[in-house]
Amino acid sequence: MFRTGIEPPERVWWKKVHKTEKVWVWIAFGWCMVLFAMMPLWHARGGQNPSGIRATVGADAFRDRVNEFIADYQVGTDGNIPVVEPPPGSDIYLEAAMWYWRPVLRLQRGAEYTLHLSSLDLNHGFSLYPLNINFQVVPGYDYGLRVTPNEAGEFHIVCNEFCGIGHHLMVGKVIVIDPPAAADAGTPSDRADVGSDASADAGGGR
Repeated sequence: MFRTGIEPPERVWWKKVHKTEKVWVWIAFGWCMVLFAMMPLWHARGGQNPSGIRATVGADAFRDRVNEFIADYQVGTDGNIPVVEPPPGSDIYLEAAMWYWRPVLRLQRGAEYTLHLSSLDLNHGFSLYPLNINFQVVPGYDYGLRVTPNEAGEFHIVCNEFCGIGHHLMVGKVIVIDPPAAADAGTPSDRADVGSDASADAGGGR
């Protein structure tokens, strides 16, 4: 029966909960407890947290580190962005700012590096395509991530945190090359061709 909001309901307006509804309430409560327990457990044991180091750093200090890194290992330019080729096992630096990533990294497949990431202005998102790698880059922090490229090719870095009117232009690049031993493998003629190409590339870049 229709009643207005000011008319009181009948004295007994509710019915006892059916046993099947009680079962579903307890199932939902139990599942909530499982999810509640999973939050700290997954944080500690889930393996989704990046393995590496984190430290505070000022924007000027990090830019100085990047400039020193570029001065030590630059082999060329890509547009107006320097391309660096650091030795395997070294610390490598990548800065994010509106609206660029600097420098372009040229790395060897199978070699381990410690990638240092930081932003010079505001929050950016580090996404490496076509791989499913996403990471927050926050100003004031140096994130050191241990990385080992396992596939040769060109990979693009995009920002997945909206950072202003030029957000869609913020695209960087990582180039992964085969190590010299792998590049020299093959038939004698193949080895000669690859060696000459590698020498020309290295000489032209440096």
